[in-house]
Amino acid sequence: MEELLEILRDLNADADFEHCENLVEEGILTSLEMVMLVSEINSRMGVRLPPEEIVPENFQTVQTIYDLICRCEED
Repeated sequence: MEELLEILRDLNADADFEHCENLVEEGILTSLEMVMLVSEINSRMGVRLPPEEIVPENFQTVQTIYDLICRCEED
């Protein structure tokens, strides 16, 4: 989880990722930042997120993103 938070902070140092209830709807995580986040997760964490999983529902909170990473690590 800490590595994910580090990646998110690298994308947007001013955002309060830990307390946000919907990163996408609140505009904290834009579609471009989602793409950059997926790329960083792949390169820094070694986890490939399938394209069909890159939907706003999986990027609502830090926890939903972390859950997605955990699911993809298992595959």
